Amino acid sequence: MMLSSFKGRLGAAAIAIGAAMMAASPLLADQKDRIQFDVELKGLKAGRLTINGKIEGASYGANGTLETTGLLGALKKLRHDASVAGNFKAGAFTPLSYNQTSERGDKKVDHVIVYQAGTPVSVSRNPPRTPRDLDVDPAKQTGTIDPLTALYAVLRDVDRGEACKLDVKLYDGSKRTQVKLEPAQSKGANVICAGEYRRLEGFSAKDMDEKSRFPFTLTYAPTPDGARLQVIEIATDTIYGKGRLKRR
Repeated sequence: MMLSSFKGRLGAAAIAIGAAMMAASPLLADQKDRIQFDVELKGLKAGRLTINGKIEGASYGANGTLETTGLLGALKKLRHDASVAGNFKAGAFTPLSYNQTSERGDKKVDHVIVYQAGTPVSVSRNPPRTPRDLDVDPAKQTGTIDPLTALYAVLRDVDRGEACKLDVKLYDGSKRTQVKLEPAQSKGANVICAGEYRRLEGFSAKDMDEKSRFPFTLTYAPTPDGARLQVIEIATDTIYGKGRLKRR
């Protein structure tokens, strides 16, 4: 309810939409997912989000790409590629390593977060930047997850009982956020969740005054075979206007 660590304006909007929800119930079997969403801002196609993920036994892994498309892509080329590997136990995702490459035109930035026992122990950026007083302390981020893990956790197919269960903290290397979902509401064969994405730490006073809470709505529908549920749409208010992820 993407993502926050997918840097840039489109990335921030997508994370506000997509990081919005992480299911926390156990899976009954291994799974592989190929997930594709169009990103819309103010009703116009602005980007594309693609995630390939898998859960095998006690491990998970995912790679994802967020890039501008359409008119926005012609005006400003942004692309963010990320990958993550970690442990999966009792329905919980615990990242071990997170890597991201962000491109804005000719500018390229690499980010790496390494975890130990659920705590970020190494956060690096190339080229490096001067630390800010606002940056949160990685050592105090035990139990947080990275944005790609959050996106994969919510956008993968789930059993009906797994939908709309969330209260999680995210850490993107400098900032801390929270996403919380309200109980599921059935609407015919679909399931709808209301929720909220909140900025917590690492943001400037200007950012917090501008907007610190982002309400969203998540809609699940049955998979083509009817066996599980899949997210078909996430809608939210962003600082750039109405945002939406629509399944392709």
